[in-house]
Amino acid sequence: MYKDQKVVVVMPAYNASETLQKTYKEVMAQGIVDLVIIVDDASSDETAAIAKTLPNTVVHTHKENLGYGANQKTCYSLAIENDGDIIIMVHPDYQYTPQLIPAMASIIGNGLYQCVLGSRILGGYALKGGMPIWKYIPNRFLTFVENILIGAKLSEYHTGYRAFSGELIKRLPLEVNSDDFVFDNQMLAQIVWFGYTIAEVSCPTKYFAEASSINLIRSIKYGLGCLLTALVFRIAKMKIVKSRLFQ
Repeated sequence: MYKDQKVVVVMPAYNASETLQKTYKEVMAQGIVDLVIIVDDASSDETAAIAKTLPNTVVHTHKENLGYGANQKTCYSLAIENDGDIIIMVHPDYQYTPQLIPAMASIIGNGLYQCVLGSRILGGYALKGGMPIWKYIPNRFLTFVENILIGAKLSEYHTGYRAFSGELIKRLPLEVNSDDFVFDNQMLAQIVWFGYTIAEVSCPTKYFAEASSINLIRSIKYGLGCLLTALVFRIAKMKIVKSRLFQ
């Protein structure tokens, strides 16, 4: 609990057997997490079996691989079903340190912001943490364009470390978003669309063999999807078109 508010950590998992336990232990070591929800997207390893051995968890397994976005939809739905007041997404690949959970929860729990991102860019941690240059440069370009079109001033849109209030999650039309990686981007655009300001905290990150990643082709597809989302946001704001993403 944080100030009588239930703290729920959601973990969208796929082939995370090597790092799941380590991530979980550090999440629970923060002392404020009431429940961990692990959604396994039909992994081919022992992710689901390991998840079921962990206490204070709700484990849900997709019968087939539905995609990263679809995994998050299940995560947030279960978080709301379990009365989460503060909902924090932590990837189970140990790329993002769970030690920021108390700081992110306090920002949400004190009503300062409804959404907080753990930014790899603030403080210059991305390259120091091993982010490949071929990922770093597109990250900076996409963020620059998205800030112009969406009208926010974020250091990055592409971090997977996020915290939300339960009330915000209930308001967003997440079901219309992509089931793929661009879900992340669409969600942030929707938050801005509804008039919320997004906070950021500096987050060290690590890149290593077991950390999840997407290949070059899917990265290009993701980048184009981000640009399209930002463009649709802008022309919807101008009332040129209507989009089911921004209702």
